[in-house]
Amino acid sequence: MPEPDRTIRLRTVLDRTGLSRSTLYRKIAEGTFPAQIKISINGAGWRESDVDRWIADPVAWRTGRQF
Repeated sequence: MPEPDRTIRLRTVLDRTGLSRSTLYRKIAEGTFPAQIKISINGAGWRESDVDRWIADPVAWRTGRQF
């Protein structure tokens, strides 16, 4: 049985990608990085699988692209 996709927070995304906070949000606005998902009223996170796909091939990653 596959494990459910984890949700990771901003600090973890920044550590794993090596991006700065401003670069991360610029890439989200450009559509070249996965957008965060809302996990509470004031909280957001990223699907770990989306971040892993971006890390594997950042140049080819685009919003809505299926692998």
